[in-house]
Amino acid sequence: MTPPEIFDRSLRRLRRDRAQPAYAAFDFLRAQMLDGIAERLDSVTRRFEDVLDLGCFDGAFAPPPGARITRIDPGAAFAGAAGGVQADEDRPTFPDASFDLIVSVGTLDTVSDLPGALALARRALRPDGLLLAAFTGGATLSTLRAALRAAEGDAPAARIHPQVDVRAGGDLLARAGFALPVADIETLSVRYGDLFGLIRDLRGMAATNLMPGTPPLTRDTLARAAQAFAARADPDGRTAERFDIVYLTGWAPAETQPKPARRGSATASLADALRQRD
Repeated sequence: MTPPEIFDRSLRRLRRDRAQPAYAAFDFLRAQMLDGIAERLDSVTRRFEDVLDLGCFDGAFAPPPGARITRIDPGAAFAGAAGGVQADEDRPTFPDASFDLIVSVGTLDTVSDLPGALALARRALRPDGLLLAAFTGGATLSTLRAALRAAEGDAPAARIHPQVDVRAGGDLLARAGFALPVADIETLSVRYGDLFGLIRDLRGMAATNLMPGTPPLTRDTLARAAQAFAARADPDGRTAERFDIVYLTGWAPAETQPKPARRGSATASLADALRQRD
């Protein structure tokens, strides 16, 4: 059964192509994600030879020393500028066991078939290969969501993308067949002088609404949303917006990896241990 298309693929490519020329002025959120990915990669002692940058944007991710890197992006302009190829993350692209490290920074939150994309990444990894991913999820854009809800009254349109929370992220890794799955979250607060500054940032990072069939905002609705956004301002007149960055870490299964203990194999009871502490 073909999963529903949550996001408009053509619009996604178009928005990315439009954002590419000036992206460097709006890359602060992805730069934060790249820092988080680098910290996690620094803690890994194994050597990587073949790396896939899955959703490469401007090619800012630096591979480990000596590694060969392949870059793909759903937008042709980003892919071309980074020396990569244009491809969607949830459609087969590479043979199985092609890479020992896959890094995806800032794109998986707008993939229509996220479980499928993770399953493809798992297949593209060699045994004991590593996936590191970061994307916005959780309560991202909660202030904008509330402002739009207030502006549109009793029948608000779906204008903010559905968000993956950290628990669901871990579950998706397990369902895709990753071993030792880990999901964690980091919250970033960005303060804006008005709603239009936030909208400029979202357009600049190719992060505006990609859901098909969403009616355009009218001028009156946009004005009410701007007022509702401003009403949530701090005393200095700036309004905080929330970005939750979800990080996923998973390994392709391998015989050399540690295995969880078999259920029922414990030799001591938790109740006994607690009684000894009393």
